Amino acid sequence: MAKASKVIVTCAVTGAIHTPSMTPHLPLTPAQIAEHAIDAAQAGAAILHLHARDPLDGRPSADPDVFAQFLAPIKAATDAVINITSGGSTKMTLAERLAPPLRFKPEMASLNMGSMNFSIHPVASKIRDWKYPWEQAYVEGTEDIIFRNTFRDIRLILKELGEGCGTKFEFECYDVGHLYNLAHFVDAGLVKPPFFIQTIFGILGGIGPDPQNVTFMRETANRLFGSDYHWSVLGAGRHQMSLLTHAAIQGANVRVGLEDSIYLGRGKLAETNAQQVRKIRHLLEELGYEIATPAEARAMLALKGADQVAF
Repeated sequence: MAKASKVIVTCAVTGAIHTPSMTPHLPLTPAQIAEHAIDAAQAGAAILHLHARDPLDGRPSADPDVFAQFLAPIKAATDAVINITSGGSTKMTLAERLAPPLRFKPEMASLNMGSMNFSIHPVASKIRDWKYPWEQAYVEGTEDIIFRNTFRDIRLILKELGEGCGTKFEFECYDVGHLYNLAHFVDAGLVKPPFFIQTIFGILGGIGPDPQNVTFMRETANRLFGSDYHWSVLGAGRHQMSLLTHAAIQGANVRVGLEDSIYLGRGKLAETNAQQVRKIRHLLEELGYEIATPAEARAMLALKGADQVAF
């Protein structure tokens, strides 16, 4: 793992996992997404990981015109690195998922490193009143959904978005096999260092949120990639802050945001993304770590620069 002097904080602002019935604080409209993202950047997030929502009912959207409504305001108000999802949601086709990043050519995009069962269906039993008609079927339906990213899909994304647009990736690894999938593309010459590995813990269908698994994923990545990568950790749901603190002590960068957890503490909903950024920043700074600025994150990850995007 590359030695970093400062910790990169990523904030995933809205995602495609949580639905409006789970929390009233989830940003849904372009204006809300922009406001949450800008506040998160001002709180210390160097990277903003962005999805879009249908502004009418909050369902995940892959419409580039919706992305356009918040990308420009965020870029105008902050120098944070803008990272556009290529994962979208489990319901979207590859072409739908790629439409926004191919249009806007961001500095970074997420890239799930394999197909997987990706489920939140157990949450459905805890919700009595659904705000919008689409939500219950969407959440329950994840019991029988596979998120698809085949080797061919990943190769296409690396070629068209990576080589074609100069975009670097947040390589999302939900299990140890995803690290080996990434190693395959490194060996093929399609992924060049330095690269940014986001190891994800606590999603049903992926590796569990045990501290031992964090160490295992880190050691595996070190064996495969040596000093060619920067490591980051995402802890889903209630595991967010404790797992991130544990990982940071081992040298990890961190990711927070309402995509990953709707809580700020035990039983307390986060009202904004910035609250989570401020909390992890406080924890890290109390432990003696410094938080990377967007300029420092760009230098660490060898990004092309905000002046090279198409928005």
